Amino acid sequence: MYMVYWTVVTDDGDGDGPAGPRARPFATDAMVDAMRFMEDLRRRQREGGAIRFVTMCSEHPDAVGHPGVDVTGPDYDWKKRRR
Repeated sequence: MYMVYWTVVTDDGDGDGPAGPRARPFATDAMVDAMRFMEDLRRRQREGGAIRFVTMCSEHPDAVGHPGVDVTGPDYDWKKRRR
């Protein structure tokens, strides 16, 4: 799954509504659609729109582990290999 996030910084009457954060979800197989949507937001920003902070985040629904840092057990013995 993909989420596109952006912020409208002022209500300038361009149809984006009141200022504030926005988000739009996209399906796991719709990365191209998400990127096209982001490019449309960036185009509107370049044209002087009140859009800022355009970004995308992904989270795969079939990921094996949990996102973030996990606690290791007592048998964990990782070493960085150096030459």
